[in-house]
Amino acid sequence: MDFLQSEGADVVHVDVMDGSFVPNITFGLPVVESIRHRTELPIDCHLMIVEPSKYAVDFVKAGANWVSVHQEADLHLHRTIETVRKAGAKAGIALNPSTPVETLSDMLDGLDFVLLMSVNPGFGGQTFIENTMKKVRRLEKLRDEGGLSFIIQVDGGINETNAQALVRAGADCMVAGNAIFKAPNPAEALRGIKRAMESSRNNQS
Repeated sequence: MDFLQSEGADVVHVDVMDGSFVPNITFGLPVVESIRHRTELPIDCHLMIVEPSKYAVDFVKAGANWVSVHQEADLHLHRTIETVRKAGAKAGIALNPSTPVETLSDMLDGLDFVLLMSVNPGFGGQTFIENTMKKVRRLEKLRDEGGLSFIIQVDGGINETNAQALVRAGADCMVAGNAIFKAPNPAEALRGIKRAMESSRNNQS
């Protein structure tokens, strides 16, 4: 984990899975607390769980600086988002690949970030879903038309090539798992994705 900060990672993204909302189980509050003691980077907890409103603030208390909950899992998104922000963390909404970005049109002005899943959530190592590019463009258009400043984050199947294209489409933040941690040289893999993103940003300026 030490190389993440030294090689320029912006946040540590933590996937919290409960075996109900997604068909896998990862870890919960004790692990987040442990990570908090290991890094000075912001911790970004992506809650892939049912009834996230019951636990979102607990993750802030455990050390999360960013918390995202799924639109598909929370019937009272506005209340959950407000609660997370009042607890002192950035609040975001995550969308599965099949959920249109337009479902958030009445929520966007109260969000710090939107997380677009570019794979079906639950397992690492999946192939990037190309339709995500269109979703990023549509979300960026909504952001621009509303004069808003929320971050567009993309998670799943990220590599140097699609990271560059996603930045061109309007994305700001990439979540990479296997592309870094299963690479022969994780530090170099992280640098490569960062370089690809910066190259795209420089070409846009």
